[in-house]
Amino acid sequence: MDVHGRELRYFVTVAEELHFTRAAERLFVSQPALSKQIRMLERTLGVSLFERDRRGVALTRAGAALLPYAQRVLAEWQTGWKAVEAVRAAQRAGLVVGMSSSPGRDGLLPAIRSRVTAEHPEAVLKIRQFSWDDSTAGLADGTSDVAFVWLPLPEPERYRWTVVAQEPRHVALPETHRLARYVTVDFADLLDEPFLALPKSAGPLRDYWLATDARAGREPVIGAEVSSSEETYEALVGGQGVCLLADGNAPLLMRGGVVTRPVPGLSPSRLAVARRADDDRQLVHAYMRAANGAAGD
Repeated sequence: MDVHGRELRYFVTVAEELHFTRAAERLFVSQPALSKQIRMLERTLGVSLFERDRRGVALTRAGAALLPYAQRVLAEWQTGWKAVEAVRAAQRAGLVVGMSSSPGRDGLLPAIRSRVTAEHPEAVLKIRQFSWDDSTAGLADGTSDVAFVWLPLPEPERYRWTVVAQEPRHVALPETHRLARYVTVDFADLLDEPFLALPKSAGPLRDYWLATDARAGREPVIGAEVSSSEETYEALVGGQGVCLLADGNAPLLMRGGVVTRPVPGLSPSRLAVARRADDDRQLVHAYMRAANGAAGD
């Protein structure tokens, strides 16, 4: 038996008003059109829902029995419609994609974007740059919805991620540095060098780029703290220290006066796309799927 939501809405309105003219005005339809819809519903159900006489309109026993269920169906539909509208609004608002520097990596960002918009053409993706002070690129305080981040993350239980690039670590040096003439540089030869460090607020990522796990307990010498690729470049050419970086980020610093060399033996760096663990929005999951797919291409 097929009953349309419009027929139930018309029935409930007449039942609440007990007056066809007032119900028609409330529904913004003509009274004859309303009467026709009620008759169609009665034919579908095989019972009369209203008694009509000179004194007015009253519910029949069948109408009174149907009314609470019809009201419940309409209320549930309204709740469902609001839930769908909330999803649509979230999709229209789009996602803020956080990053501390461009992901690069053979068009990774546009590849992910094209996959997301193919699945959700209405989605708006907004890129937001963050300082290296925040190693979560806005995820921690909610100013980004998904983010390109370097692992490890602070409080990893708060996040879910997919690795999109895994690259060897290099060292960036002033081109006049004593080690710049070598094809590769042993980390042992860097132990006494002053290092450029991320801010302490970067948490475990600061230790990772200082390679503290490869120092056998020796404390690193900090030449300066840096919060961006521009600051890093200026500190390098100014002779304030050296720094480790991912192979794919070498072009950010090689602008004259700086060289990079592989450092064998160090664990590879991992670039990931991450989300908050408790964020189950459809568009967030679509971005994560797209990142995983693009990384596998």
